[in-house]
Amino acid sequence: MALGTATVPYELRFGAGRICLDLLATAHPVERLDSVDVLCAWITASGLVPAGTPLGHADATWPAVFRELRGRVDQLVRGALRTEAGPRPSYGPELALVNDLARTAPPAPRAVRAQDGTLVRELAGPPELSALLAAVARDAVELLTDAPTRAGLRQCEGDNCRIVYLDTSRGRRRRWCSSEVCGNRERVARHRRRAALSRA
Repeated sequence: MALGTATVPYELRFGAGRICLDLLATAHPVERLDSVDVLCAWITASGLVPAGTPLGHADATWPAVFRELRGRVDQLVRGALRTEAGPRPSYGPELALVNDLARTAPPAPRAVRAQDGTLVRELAGPPELSALLAAVARDAVELLTDAPTRAGLRQCEGDNCRIVYLDTSRGRRRRWCSSEVCGNRERVARHRRRAALSRA
């Protein structure tokens, strides 16, 4: 996909278990946050804002800022996945940026009546960039500082897949970021290997 072309909505991946991890998935297998439109689609689909929240004020600088946060969170998450003995890197600049962004208040939701009388969530107004970044940064801080939750971080075992997800499965036996994507590829590859062996 050429930079600047619109990403089809189905290409955005969710299901990593945390908003900050879903943000990391936007870099695999190619850059997804290559336009304001795609970023706005991700912001809404990730649940950072309720559906229908106006994001027309987002400008061309937003994707780069989200990509910068993504890169810092990626380094921190991959550092948390390290299993080698010895001292861990401090990741000082990464921590400083994430902590700084997390200080801002995230978008404040409010409950309002829908036309059918049910309560629905909406924001008082269009969310500022700093508030959206704060929501993702706070999610990363909560994930990385909660030892039991952090212990569920996994790197997908799929070939060439760099997606990190939170394993909340029973017995923590989940192997892939998505059973439908990487899991299915593995099952197809296994079937082909067996078929090739039986022909040999």
